[in-house]
Amino acid sequence: MGLPNCPKCGSIYVYEDGELLVCPECGYEFSAEDAKKEEEGLIVIDAHGNRLADGDTVIVIKDLKVKGASGAIKAGTKVKNIRLCEGGHNIECKVPEFGAMQLKSEFVKKA
Repeated sequence: MGLPNCPKCGSIYVYEDGELLVCPECGYEFSAEDAKKEEEGLIVIDAHGNRLADGDTVIVIKDLKVKGASGAIKAGTKVKNIRLCEGGHNIECKVPEFGAMQLKSEFVKKA
């Protein structure tokens, strides 16, 4: 089994560096899991066009109303260790003071 091509530039000259794969042409570092998700088509982009990955930390960019809660998730709230999923609400996470929920990637930015 060979190494996957670089998801950013498509280069075939990818090499292993510890647990990461590195592209010498564009300098992009990624894991084998990231390459697999790329092939499967699960690509999640934040509000500023940055690609998100499992385990990333994001910051909410606007106040978000929560059904059934007395308050809202305030802009600037930091959410750690996200998981990507399929669907309209494509981020699963635990929001401080609110608990487990799903967010739309268009309302967050990568920290």
